[in-house]
Amino acid sequence: MNAALLAADPAAAVRHFMQRQGDHLVIAQQAYDLKRLDQIWLIGAGKAGASMAHAAASILGKRLSGGVVVVKDGYKDPSGFIKLKDFRNLSGLEILEASHPLPDLRGVEATRAILALLGTRQPDDLILCLLSGGGSALLTAPAPGVSLEDLQTLTRLLLACGASIDEINTLRKHLDQVKGGQLARFTSPAILVTLILSDVIGNPLDVIASGPAVPDPTTFEDAYSVLMRYALLDRTPDSILLRLERGRAGAIPDTPKPGDPVFSTVQNVVIGSNQQAAEAAIGQARREGFNPLLLTTYLQGEARQAGRMLGAIARQVHATGQPVARPACIVAGGETTVTLQGDGLGGRNQELALGAVAEMDGLPDIALVTLATDGGDGPTDAAGAVVTGETLQHARRLGMRPSDYLNRNDSYHFFEALGDLIITGPTGTNVNDLSFLFAF
Repeated sequence: MNAALLAADPAAAVRHFMQRQGDHLVIAQQAYDLKRLDQIWLIGAGKAGASMAHAAASILGKRLSGGVVVVKDGYKDPSGFIKLKDFRNLSGLEILEASHPLPDLRGVEATRAILALLGTRQPDDLILCLLSGGGSALLTAPAPGVSLEDLQTLTRLLLACGASIDEINTLRKHLDQVKGGQLARFTSPAILVTLILSDVIGNPLDVIASGPAVPDPTTFEDAYSVLMRYALLDRTPDSILLRLERGRAGAIPDTPKPGDPVFSTVQNVVIGSNQQAAEAAIGQARREGFNPLLLTTYLQGEARQAGRMLGAIARQVHATGQPVARPACIVAGGETTVTLQGDGLGGRNQELALGAVAEMDGLPDIALVTLATDGGDGPTDAAGAVVTGETLQHARRLGMRPSDYLNRNDSYHFFEALGDLIITGPTGTNVNDLSFLFAF
């Protein structure tokens, strides 16, 4: 787990992709002549924003004119596996905190501060934008006629219904003034370079942080279709429905599409991902003497079903030594979803673990470890949980039935009672989720 997180160290990733070489700033092999640049501004949003910002600022030094970066509450100075090196207040750089996953007024105000900074841009300026998971909620500028309260209501509905991040962000992009490529309108004609730590399966640039600096392939019609798909039209605030209906009718311009000239001076670079973290875990497992297997980095679907599947693989390893013989370490990355049916407390990693409990019952020397790489699984202080072949019997001795907790979506309290939560605190990075299946 530690090897996986360190491989996704945001500061190290920034330093790898961005260097000063004499009078040039080289970003992913693209060189920018510092003598031709007037001001260099730093903006950003996401859970890994603090580490990324400090790394970028240390590279830019006195060439940094100023900046505003917004991070999740508690992520301004990470205290988990990845810690800020040489943490200090840097002149001209503000790191602000806001709420996630529900947007709040602080996020709106931080976004206003970013847009105010961009209002001073000149054609010879370079704007460095740092994006990571959580950016969609943290970088928030509600579209005209849509209130913050209505966005919060819709976000709650979407998180509860099991919608994918792609679907959620399709709606966000059409209810906001900076998402879906619209940030590029505020930065043009200056140069915009975006460094992206991906928290989305497959690293689609238009989905990560709702793609503020890339063309948006989705439409108002697509956004409306998400509400229809999950039967949310009757529960969606009127202001949101009105905006979507006006957009579908062509009364509101859609988000910028491929070929829009605002992207002519934009460079987007993915600097870290779930694949990178998973491969590091596999390498470390091999060094520790395990037979490693990277099962997938595209794990999706209902968390409890994914847990049952991983539990079934554990049973297969025990019975046949397939798909890999003991001592085995099987790694699966991705991002599952939870359709809320109860009023319990938990997150997708904890629910995935709970879904595996019955399937793994009685298996000797086998453990499933689940991890949200940012250290915060859902609205909890846990990053994930641990399941072994003894978990079910332990729960029964305490009078607990996993099915009752699944029905309430109450995975946190199930594993809390067993002492099997993983609590890391904010890790400083965010590259989706990882599950580790060990057969010793």
